Amino acid sequence: MAHPAARSGSHVVGRSSGKFIFATALLLVLGACEGLDVQPAPHSEYDPRDQAEREERGTIFDGEGGIKFSTRGSEADAVGVGGGGLGVNAYLWRATLDTIDFMPLASADPFGGLIITEWYQTAAAPDERLKLHVLIKDAVLRADGIKVSMFRQTSDHAGGWLDAPANNATARALEDKILTRARELRIAEIGEPG
Repeated sequence: MAHPAARSGSHVVGRSSGKFIFATALLLVLGACEGLDVQPAPHSEYDPRDQAEREERGTIFDGEGGIKFSTRGSEADAVGVGGGGLGVNAYLWRATLDTIDFMPLASADPFGGLIITEWYQTAAAPDERLKLHVLIKDAVLRADGIKVSMFRQTSDHAGGWLDAPANNATARALEDKILTRARELRIAEIGEPG
């Protein structure tokens, strides 16, 4: 019986020639880089042009050699930015969850600011169901920082649902209710109207 390598001799040669071609191509590419004059960029510990940005952003150090783990009492806390690791305004986020707590949630993304509910129907209107998409668009508590989209379906009385126009006034009323609740949360936490 012949040795397995002897039977597949062409396979062994194919691998070797592939490695040779790769090594040759690599040497050609590296050789082409010979004439380049590569200099590292000058490094500066301090660039005065960045000072304004540093002052605006602040620092993680507390000024006493320690590291800050909270923004309590800072301007970021006053506007509700990133509270609890959120990527959106914390007051709008909590107010939205408080306002629509009667509806089951399909998903809630605190970093993107999107809350989607499941379809919801009441016993008073069994032939109609509603769904909400609430988008928190801003990290600051502002009137235009939230958008409620309402979707409505009606029963076709054969076990299915048909899309129907939603009431835009109801969506705006929900936005207003969420904003009012967010202001209440901010006032309660900060202790001052704002």
